[in-house]
Order: sequence, then C-alpha cells, then structure tokens
Amino acid sequence: MIPELKILFHQGKQFIPDVTTVEVPGIFRGRPVISEKEVDTEALLHCCPTGALKSGPKISLDMGLCLFCGECAEKFPDKVSFTKDYKLASNFREGLVVHEGEDHPVFINPELVRQEITRIFSGSIKLRQVSAGGDNSCEWELNAAGNVQFDMGRFGIEFVASPRHADGIVITGPITQNMAEPLQLCYDATPSPKIIILAGVDAISGGIFAGSPAIDRSFLNKYPIDLYIPGNPVHPLNFINGVLGLIRSKRSIKK
Repeated sequence: MIPELKILFHQGKQFIPDVTTVEVPGIFRGRPVISEKEVDTEALLHCCPTGALKSGPKISLDMGLCLFCGECAEKFPDKVSFTKDYKLASNFREGLVVHEGEDHPVFINPELVRQEITRIFSGSIKLRQVSAGGDNSCEWELNAAGNVQFDMGRFGIEFVASPRHADGIVITGPITQNMAEPLQLCYDATPSPKIIILAGVDAISGGIFAGSPAIDRSFLNKYPIDLYIPGNPVHPLNFINGVLGLIRSKRSIKK
C-alpha cells in the first residue's frame, strides 16, 4: 500500500485533461534558469559531464547537451535552478540555449516552420519512431505519451509501425554505426513531405556518446531538422507540447 501511495503522491491522478497547462507534480527538472550571482565559473563548468555549461560574456546552458542530471544546481543552487516548465522544444538549435540572467519560455519560431507542415499535418500527424542506439529511456517515455494519462492520440498524434504509413520520423539515441543505414532506409521509405524530430539529448548532440567512434551521425548533415526536443529522457508532456507547437504554430499566429 505504501508504494502505491508514493506513486500517487509523485504522479497525481491518472488522465490529464489539459496537457498544455497542467503542472507537473513531484520531482521534475524542466527549463533551467541561470542567475547573475557570481560563482567560481571554472568549478561550475567542470561539474557538467557533457559541457552543456559554457562561459563567455555570460554563462549559458545548452539543453541540447544537458543531461538534466542536476549536478550544477546541487553544487551551485544560487546560480542554476531547474523550473517545472516542460515546454522545452524548439525548431531551431539555438533556441535550446539558456543564457545567464534570462528567464523566458523556449519557443518555436513560426517563420521557420515549413508551410507544408501546418497545411497538411495541423489536424493529425503519424510518426515512425527510430531507436538509433538509444538506451530505451526516451523510448519508454514516448510510449507513455500515448497511454491513458497523456493520451496524445486525442490530438491526432500517433506512432505507426511502418514508415510507409508515417508523416515523419522521431529519432532517439545517438545514431550508432549499425543503425545509420536502417535510419536512412526508414527515412527514404517515409512519403514526402516528411518531418524529422530529434527527441532527447543523445539524438540532438550525441550526449555522453558524442565523439565516440561507435556512432555515425552523418544522416543529420543531409536534412533539415524540424524539431528539437531536449531531455534525458524526454518527458511525455515535453514531446506532446513540442509536436503540437510545431504543427499548430502558423494557425495560432493567424488567430
């Protein structure tokens, strides 16, 4: 009985009526915020295992590299903190970078959204998920996005078994050498127009595997990326809101 009560305390009740406004219960690390408090910059940068924190005129944190491990916030709580903001997706890579002294939501630039995306996919979109060497954490969370709690199917967002039935692909994992060719085959089998979504730090930057001879990320140099969804792993609310922001951005701007 105690474990069940703990789950209820951390997760809340099942089914979320509005996934765009719900507050995440329990422990959750969302959009980071960097204060202007002076700290030992070298020590701060050194605590990040993937180099997501960078120095310059101001400290910045790249969510495309961030593992959301919270090490920086634990060692420098007055400098770095994580909000519960789960709307982290952006359609341009620089949009994932958080700068010191700034506290504003991550956004999707409607001017960068291809016209065919909102013209064809604004009502529904079918996606083929490709685990390109992932550790199954993002894959589990993406699977959870379709369960009774998050129910992304009500928005017309669904995963399909075949790329021939898909409108685009969702890539998780750093793209290992043995998955580079299957990924290409999957993309080629998807009808045009098609989109590419990178879900999770491994897909966006390689994560802790960046620079490893075991990965082959050349696929990403061939095509434009339509959506970056950071996280380690990606939270279902992050994924759903990111996809909705992409396919509905033009329509919402016109209202």
